[in-house]
Amino acid sequence: MVKAQDIRSDGLELPLVEEFFSIQGEGYHSGEAAWFIRIGGCDVGCNWCDSRFSWDPVVHPLVTTSDIVQHALNSGARSAVVTGGEPLMWNLDPLCEGLKKGGLKTFIETSGSYRISGRWDWICLSPKVNMPPGKDICLRADELKVIIENSDDFEWAEKYRLLVGEECRLYLQPEWSSFSAIIPAIVEYVRKNPDWKISLQIHKYMHIP
Repeated sequence: MVKAQDIRSDGLELPLVEEFFSIQGEGYHSGEAAWFIRIGGCDVGCNWCDSRFSWDPVVHPLVTTSDIVQHALNSGARSAVVTGGEPLMWNLDPLCEGLKKGGLKTFIETSGSYRISGRWDWICLSPKVNMPPGKDICLRADELKVIIENSDDFEWAEKYRLLVGEECRLYLQPEWSSFSAIIPAIVEYVRKNPDWKISLQIHKYMHIP
């Protein structure tokens, strides 16, 4: 069995959970086709996470980054979304280099809890209370997407609104299992604070991966 310490720090192999061609279901790029690369490993530990299966990197096969890149290039997609887990646990410089050489745009979805690596056309920052992001990635974020589970999360969202750049797009997204209870509060909040927009997980409504 692969051990966490066996995963190469040079980024030439990555614990690959899954890869697939689908539709972006959240945030600014909702509704767009993209190739998704889900990388294993996460120690943030959100209680409502819908991808817990990705948390333990050692249960997922180590795949050479060049193979991951080639699969993305063969897909016919225009962009690749790197997600997790928490993908920034690993060195993503080789992955991004290969994707960009092949002409794909590179998007990442991250909590920002680790130092940023890779070259990104779009950074979606989704900060988590358990392991808050650093200042550097806040300033580089193109999109701030805050998951709202209860009313306390609005204060958390405003904290990071002050840390991102002026051009960063702002989204509040209802936590899926709390949707019915929390969506009225989100709607009312956005009415009073129109710089924010609501992000919905449209892929779940459409029953697509």
